[in-house]
Amino acid sequence: MFHLPSNNIDLLGLGVLVTRPTLQATRLCALIQKYDGRPIHLPALTIEPVINAIRAQDFLSQSWDIAIYTSVNAVKFAAQLTPENKYPQATTFIAIGQATATQLELLGKTPDIVPVRQDSEGLLTLPIFAKPIGKRILIMRGVGGRALLNNVLKQRKAIVTIAEVYRRILPNISPKILTDIIVNWESKIDAVIVTSGEILDNLLVLLGDIGYPKLLDTSLIVVSERLQLKAKRLGFSKIIQANGANDTALLTALAQLAQMQHSY
Repeated sequence: MFHLPSNNIDLLGLGVLVTRPTLQATRLCALIQKYDGRPIHLPALTIEPVINAIRAQDFLSQSWDIAIYTSVNAVKFAAQLTPENKYPQATTFIAIGQATATQLELLGKTPDIVPVRQDSEGLLTLPIFAKPIGKRILIMRGVGGRALLNNVLKQRKAIVTIAEVYRRILPNISPKILTDIIVNWESKIDAVIVTSGEILDNLLVLLGDIGYPKLLDTSLIVVSERLQLKAKRLGFSKIIQANGANDTALLTALAQLAQMQHSY
């Protein structure tokens, strides 16, 4: 369940560039505005169905020991490929992240496990994966997702199948919109939220050579240690790691930044 921060949160007029795909950004932008922030939405990722879903549909029609949803989009797009627009047959359901769990609950299925750590590394520490020998595991994800979970589970003798149910692409943003953001950057943007490495890569492409220095000089809110390290390698120095990718964690990180900037 989503929990709002306490009502004494105040973003103090902080200008925030939100780079999530549109469906995932709507609520966050509304909350930023509610807490006296100034959201600007620039989707650095577009989510679309896979071009050929035959293999994924076949996997989703089978029965599994463990079914893993890696994201909200995995739940949504897998449902579109599953009989009755629901979920595959499985003994144990795992959802990575509370938002993913909530989305699965909307389909009528409460996940059995929602790991505290919301990444592959955290998933692999679960007792259920200590000795998954012979377990049939279905991982539902986007095209080209991380290979770590798949590789380690196979090393532990599990039978792993991946159903790629959606794809992530670079959005087609109007040059006028991009130019307006870049030209007005200093007056409108105090922080940038980035929730994945792919979003960060795409953002660099969208902003180009003129926008890149402005981005590097702006506070970056990231959601994992892995993403923080990637940002450092790219030259970022003003990095704040939120305690997760959910809206509450992001708002809390933004509030901390707003207080720091306001105290200067």
